[in-house]
Amino acid sequence: MRKAYYEASFQDFCAENESAILGELTTHHQHDLEHLQRNAWITQVKYLQAELANFPDGHIFFEFVIPRMGKRVDCLVLLNGVVFVVEFKVGSSSFDRHAIEQVVDYSLDLKNFHEGCHDATIIPVLIATNAPEQNIEVILEEDNVAGPIHIGKSGLGILFSRAFEIHRRKSVEIGSWRHAGYRPTPTIIEAAQSLYKSHNVDEISRSDASAKNLQATSNHIAQVIEQSKRHGKKSICFVTGVPGAGKTLAGLNIAASRAERHENENAVFLSGNGPLVTVLREALARDKVEQGKISGEKISKKDAEREVSLFVQNIHHFRDHYLNNTDEPFEHVVVFDEAQRAWTTEQASNFMKSKRGLDDFNQSEPEFLIGVMNRHTHWCAIICLIGGGQEINTGEAGLGEWLRALEIRFPDWEVHASTLLEDSHYTVSHDAVELLSSPKVTQHEDLHLSVSMRSFRAESLSSFVSTVLDGDSTTAASIMNSLTDSYPIFLTRDLAAAKNWLHSKARGSERTGLVASSGAHRLRPEGIHIKGLTQITRKRCYHGKHAEESLK
Repeated sequence: MRKAYYEASFQDFCAENESAILGELTTHHQHDLEHLQRNAWITQVKYLQAELANFPDGHIFFEFVIPRMGKRVDCLVLLNGVVFVVEFKVGSSSFDRHAIEQVVDYSLDLKNFHEGCHDATIIPVLIATNAPEQNIEVILEEDNVAGPIHIGKSGLGILFSRAFEIHRRKSVEIGSWRHAGYRPTPTIIEAAQSLYKSHNVDEISRSDASAKNLQATSNHIAQVIEQSKRHGKKSICFVTGVPGAGKTLAGLNIAASRAERHENENAVFLSGNGPLVTVLREALARDKVEQGKISGEKISKKDAEREVSLFVQNIHHFRDHYLNNTDEPFEHVVVFDEAQRAWTTEQASNFMKSKRGLDDFNQSEPEFLIGVMNRHTHWCAIICLIGGGQEINTGEAGLGEWLRALEIRFPDWEVHASTLLEDSHYTVSHDAVELLSSPKVTQHEDLHLSVSMRSFRAESLSSFVSTVLDGDSTTAASIMNSLTDSYPIFLTRDLAAAKNWLHSKARGSERTGLVASSGAHRLRPEGIHIKGLTQITRKRCYHGKHAEESLK
């Protein structure tokens, strides 16, 4: 993908014919070119050529792509080691809030996710071409991103002339900056779409510890699958991870990569989260149809949905499919998301009796699901993703039921487990800890995802939270010292002060919120009724066609 529709040095840009620049922009425009867009480009080119004529050095990018946001910056300018993010509102005489938020959002996105901008000084600039000349004052925040600058009919040249006086932690060099990668933290939808297009997990992750950790886990699971396939073994892997570390992403990566590169494996990702399955399927199907349009291949929505449904399935539908038949499964590799939430024998039996009319069902879900895969005559692999620090609700089996089923009914299966699996955050029962000490269980460090991908500024944040919850003040204090530079943490007992501080720090379209314990009833005098909020959330979560299964 081109990073920009057009790029050039200041000298080349100012000497270039206006029509030639417009032709270059039009060539790379993927959509129907409307007169408004064409006229906007012409205005921008004339405006910038006049303002940049007195600057011999510098580089300009037109329509610079911001992949994470699915947007393009009107212009991105590199001058004297400073990055200017320039957004035009052609014909406007005012600076509306949405436009200001937009240019600030672009700047923050580049700062956080573009490798060439991590240490750069970035200045967001909004130009309203019919507005009067504005006062220009560059005020840098702690992260070296300035507050938004408003420019009217003129004044951009004045701002650029001040670039030589602006403080810079590190000067930006155009050669290395042009080739710098863009490494965002993907949403689960973005990640699934990229993986389904046969991208590797390291191509959609940041190039930091979280990406290395995720790649190591994916590689180790792939090795277990390959060994099972080569030697005709049946294997199960228990993968643990801190909140936000990418367990679901790792599972999707395994399912996608095995399905794409190994035709006879028919790998599938199974989740009991009905809304997640629905959203993933819809996003993947739509994306497949769009990709077909780009490549010239006509793919109907129904055909796309049918193909996608083989890759992502609801675990309940998978289970019910094999209730009334003894067929060998179509899939050789299955990934169970949130495997600790599978049902106990009692819960499964009650459900089967009342909802499926099966009076003699007497297995736990882990036992039944392993039994289904055990029908394979040669080999198969199960990947169980285990979340940490989560309450095991009534009727949920936890890890112990998986291990008991393997110990009693499936002793020939090879068991691979994370070295953190016996930690109290993942294993809550004493008998499960004892079963993990069995010589049949092989433990691997790479099966634990220790770094949160969500907290891209703080790799140790999950460890800090864990030690606080455990009451380990010494370790928590030590970890906090390493967090404060990139992830400042403040403590207050004044809710109003906390709100005011958060609002003062929010930039662009950033929003603030509160996280409270479900038992924090003392917050009611502050206008925060936890019990009422919890009931509203439950109603929203459990509303829908498959409510009885969501309640699981």
